[in-house]
Amino acid sequence: MPQDQTPIDSPVCWAVIFTSVRTKSNDGYAATAGRMLELAQSMPGFLGVDSAREDVGITVSYWESVEAIRAWREHPEHQAAQARGRKEWYASFTTRVCKVERESRFP
Repeated sequence: MPQDQTPIDSPVCWAVIFTSVRTKSNDGYAATAGRMLELAQSMPGFLGVDSAREDVGITVSYWESVEAIRAWREHPEHQAAQARGRKEWYASFTTRVCKVERESRFP
């Protein structure tokens, strides 16, 4: 996923923090990750995403509301990708939902 795509006008929003450790399987992973980004961007309430991967992957998506997060979590195509991730791509992962109340940037 591309990095630093957070076009957030207001720092008050919700963040979904997904940290993961991958398996060795890459079969279809990149295509699915790209499709999930495309799909998330089309969802009402989506604000942006930041992502990084080394030994541990971290993806933070930003949303206007918990209702928007719920709709994303329950989207059928996203649920299918989640199931495949559990079965094939992730050795472990953690998902956290947080309210973002402020931010600071440099420069």
